Amino acid sequence: MKQGAQSGDLLAELAPAETRPLADRMRPATLAECMGQQHIIGDEHVLTQAIANNHLHSMVFWGPPGTGKTTLARIVAQSANAEFIALSAVLSGVKDIREAIEQARMNQSAGRATILFVDEVHRFNKSQQDAFLPHIEDGTIYFIGATTENPSFELNNALLSRVKVYVLKSLDSDAIKAVLQRAIEHDVVLSQKQIVISNKALGMLTAVADGDARRALNFLEIAVDLADTGRERIEISEKIVEDVSAQSLRRFDKGGEAFYDQISAMHKSVRGSDPDAALYWFARMIDGGCDPLYIARRVVHMASEDIGNADPRGLQLALDAWESYERLGSPEGELAIAQAVAYLACTSKSNAVYKAYGEAMRDAREHGSLEVPLHIRNAPTRLMKELGYGKDYRYAHDEPDGFAAGEIYLPNELAGRQYYHPVNRGLEAKIGEKLQKLRQLNKKQSE
Repeated sequence: MKQGAQSGDLLAELAPAETRPLADRMRPATLAECMGQQHIIGDEHVLTQAIANNHLHSMVFWGPPGTGKTTLARIVAQSANAEFIALSAVLSGVKDIREAIEQARMNQSAGRATILFVDEVHRFNKSQQDAFLPHIEDGTIYFIGATTENPSFELNNALLSRVKVYVLKSLDSDAIKAVLQRAIEHDVVLSQKQIVISNKALGMLTAVADGDARRALNFLEIAVDLADTGRERIEISEKIVEDVSAQSLRRFDKGGEAFYDQISAMHKSVRGSDPDAALYWFARMIDGGCDPLYIARRVVHMASEDIGNADPRGLQLALDAWESYERLGSPEGELAIAQAVAYLACTSKSNAVYKAYGEAMRDAREHGSLEVPLHIRNAPTRLMKELGYGKDYRYAHDEPDGFAAGEIYLPNELAGRQYYHPVNRGLEAKIGEKLQKLRQLNKKQSE
C-alpha cells in the first residue's frame, strides 16, 4: 500500500475488485493498455522513453476529462518504483501540501523518489502553486499535475518553467470502442457474463461518451445493470443505450477551454466564409448548453468586425436575430440566430472599419487633447464668434455635389491621416470608389 495516498485510493486498494466501479477496475496498468494517446506514448516519444529509462521529470498532463491523466501519473510512478502521493486541489490545502512534502522527505531519506500528483491543479491559487517550487528544485518531489484547463492561463509561470506539459486528446471513436470491448472481454466481472451488444448500440455508446473513456465505462456499467434480467444472456439494445444516455451533455465548460475554443471556431468559420462549419460550431455550442443570447451578442460583434460596410445588412440581420430569440425563446429563436450566422458567413467581408477605428483610437491616445480647428468649432455666442469659432466654415450642402473640396476636419497635427480604407468587395467597393474621387478633389483644391 502506498503511503500518502488519498483516502479514496486507500479504500480502492482495500475493496474487493468486484465492488469497485468498472472505470476503476479497467484503469490501465501499463502504457500498452492505454488508448488514444499515441502522440505522447508511442515508442519513440519523450514520455515513453523517460518511463522506459527511469528518467523522471516534473510534468503537467493537460486534457479533457477521461483521457487518462491520473492513469499516466500512476504508471510513471509504478515504472520508476516511486512512492505515489495524490492530492486533489479541490479538497486539499496548504496543510495537506506540507504533510505530503514531509512524507516525501522521509521517502528521500530512505533513498526512494516521490511523485506528488495533484489533480485539478489549476484550482490551486498562486501561493499554493508556489509552495511546490522549492521542493521541485531541490529534488524532494517529482511533481505531476493534471488539469482540464489551459496551463498558460491557469498555472503560474514559475511552475510552468519547471515542468514539461503533455497535451492529452479526447479519445476518438476507435479508441473508445476498444476500451469498451476490452472491458466486456477482460473485466473481472463483465467477462463472467454473456454480454451481447450490436455494432449500432456500441456506436451509440461510443458517441455519447464524447471522447471520455471514464464516461464510456460508466455508461456501459449502467447499461449492463439495466439489461441484466437474471438470464444467462445479457443483450444491450439500442433502447437501453438511449435510456442510459438520455441526460448526457456534451463537453462544454462555460468559461473554460472548450467554451472559448468553440466560440473562436465559429467566429473564424464566419470570417472564412464557411457557412457549414459556422453552423456546425453553432450547433455544438447550443447542444453543449451555451446561452443562445451569448452567441447572439457575438454574432452582432462579428457583423461589425468582419462584415462591416461591405454589407451593412449583416448588422441589421444580426440585431434582428438577437431580438427574435428574445421574443421567441428556445428552440424557435435559435433558428433566427442560425440564419444570421449563415448569412454572415456567405456575404462579403470587410474589416476596414474595425482597423480604421483601431488606428484612430491609437492616434487619439498617443496625441492627447489636440485642439479642434477653429473653423469647425460651434459658435453659439457672440464671444465665440469674435474669437474666430466657426469662421470660414464651408457648409457642405451649399457646395457643388454636396462636398467642400479641400476642407480640413482633422486636427492640424493629423491633417492628411487616412484610417478608413474600404475593401474592393460588396458595398465597400462603391464606397471606396467615391472616397477616391473625393480625395482627388481635395488634392486638386490644395494644388
